[in-house]
Amino acid sequence: MAEIVLRPAAETDSPAIRALVRSSHINPTGLSWQRFLVALTPDGELIGCGQVKPHMDGSHELASIAVQPAYRKQGVARAIIEKLMAEAPRPLYLMCRSQLGALYEKFGFYALRPDDMPRYFRRISQLAGLVDLLAREGSTLLVMRCD
Repeated sequence: MAEIVLRPAAETDSPAIRALVRSSHINPTGLSWQRFLVALTPDGELIGCGQVKPHMDGSHELASIAVQPAYRKQGVARAIIEKLMAEAPRPLYLMCRSQLGALYEKFGFYALRPDDMPRYFRRISQLAGLVDLLAREGSTLLVMRCD
């Protein structure tokens, strides 16, 4: 793994977080910098981020996990996920493309059926436009849970 520093985000990190999330083609809503953990190189370059996002139904979501392409497959995402999970309430949920299910299973997540999802995730998973978009890309939306 590349030598990295993990720390809570600062307000000055907000533009870099937003740019990284958008360039990673993940949901750009709910990007409140106060909830983010960032990964930095020793010289201070922001190379990764993630958050635990609370929802109105009381559920919490591991979200916005993104790493700069040059730093992928070096353990940066794993470090971010492990640190966020160590401090997150349980149960913890996430939404991802079906191809990423096996990755999150390594952290103790398992896929849910719609009847087992909290209201927020059930509503999102039923949005036909999102499901159709993913299906065109050969993917489906997974909602997963870790106890």
